[in-house]
Formats: sequence, C-alpha cells, structure tokens
Amino acid sequence: MTLVEANKVMSEAELLVSEFEITSAIKRIAHEITTELKNSNPLVICVMNGGLIFAGQLLTQLNFPLQVEYIHATRYGHETNGSSLDWKVKPTENMIGRTVLLLDDILDEGITLAAIADYCRQQGAKSVSMAALVEKLHLRKVKPGMRADFCGIEVGDRFLFGYGLDYKGYWRNAAGLYAVKGK
Repeated sequence: MTLVEANKVMSEAELLVSEFEITSAIKRIAHEITTELKNSNPLVICVMNGGLIFAGQLLTQLNFPLQVEYIHATRYGHETNGSSLDWKVKPTENMIGRTVLLLDDILDEGITLAAIADYCRQQGAKSVSMAALVEKLHLRKVKPGMRADFCGIEVGDRFLFGYGLDYKGYWRNAAGLYAVKGK
C-alpha cells in the first residue's frame, strides 16, 4: 500500500465510533475487570500489534496488582485476510494456576483469540478471560456463541481500522474507529 492509497482510505472512511466514545468504553471495561479480577493476581497478556493502544489505555486504569506480558500471533500480516496462525512471540511468564486476561483490539471470527486462549490453557492457566475493545456481531465465530468476557464496543460486520486495528498495516493510530468505504 502506498502513502497515497493510505490517505485515500482515510479520506473515504466512515467514522463509526469517536475517540470520546472509545475512551468511555475503556473506562467501563476497566471497572468491570477491576470488579471481577482485582483479587486474582492476573497475568494480563496484550495481543500485539492490535491490542497495544487498547492495553496501554486500559492498564493504567486497573488499580490492583497484576503482571503484564505480550504475545504476538497473527493471521493477517499486512493483508486483509488470512487463515494460518503465525506465532511471532510467546509469553515467558509461567501460567500454571494463573488467571490470564487477554487484551486484543477486536474479536471478529475469534480464530486468533481462541488459539491464544487454548495455548494459555495448555500452559496451565487456571482460567482465561478475553477483553476486546471491539466485537463484531455476526455468525462466523470460530466457536458458536463465542463472546469476549469484557467488550468495549459492538459493531456490525464492516472492515474496520483505527485505535489499534489496521488496514493493510496502516492507520492503527487513527483516533477513532473507522469503516473502510464499501467494505
């Protein structure tokens, strides 16, 4: 994708959720997570790269002891679709008997998050919860009825970017949630 193409995508995109609405959703999720996990000594794992912005803003609002790790597994690279999971970095912290909270930008079909959650369970996690900034509402989930335990914003089935979500490697930094024109 060229710089011209990236700028065209943004100029034609539809703003679905403002930065204010997103920060309000993150504050709500922080309260829900605090209520649920404050006494569990959780290992919080950011799913890179998409979860970076969400995790960075959420973690400062979790006022209880926790450990932070990251994982980098992707199906997309700089493409708009993909099927096989590519593990780039796995967490190093021991998960045996731990409560694990996964933080990601989006729960779409759930293939990546389901595989990461399964990996954490295989590593001995006592429980695995998922927090997603965005959850797409459709019937193509990898596991029927799959939902994030903590969800910020629910949207329809559009191709999204901004606030951690990218379009062909660009616009993760957009201060809002946008839908690509025609997608």
